[in-house]
Amino acid sequence: MGELTIRRARDSDLPAINKLLYEVHKVHSDARPDLFKAGAKKYTDEELRAIIAEDRTPVFVAEREGRVVGYAFCIHQQYVHHNNMTDIKTLYIDDLCVDEDARGAHIGQALYAYVLSYAKEQGCYNLTLNVWADNKGALAFYEKVGLSVQKIGMEKIL
Repeated sequence: MGELTIRRARDSDLPAINKLLYEVHKVHSDARPDLFKAGAKKYTDEELRAIIAEDRTPVFVAEREGRVVGYAFCIHQQYVHHNNMTDIKTLYIDDLCVDEDARGAHIGQALYAYVLSYAKEQGCYNLTLNVWADNKGALAFYEKVGLSVQKIGMEKIL
């Protein structure tokens, strides 16, 4: 296997990012077809271009031998002068995915480490993300890299 490079995403990465977005969405729609439409993806190409261009929403891609094999969508968050929240800087990982054909090669760990380092460089207090309870593989991965539960969302289907 070739060397892994992690860098900011470019518009030219859209086809590869779209492939991964469909993979992630399939995990969600298979687990929760009541919430997620089968065969869909999270963003349109127009939305992706805007996200990639915006510094507040950096997208990082993992590339091996000229092929995008993973991504991390991030969002800078801060509550300045909020009534009850401190104004800490947070980097929120909106989505992290490794191509199903490239899993097991520690690409997810490398992406996470890169994002963690980036968050520290940006002066962030913490790094956060949400994970669906049915996504057992993701839960195990995030615990393995050192994340712990911050809050728990609950539901009752009516």
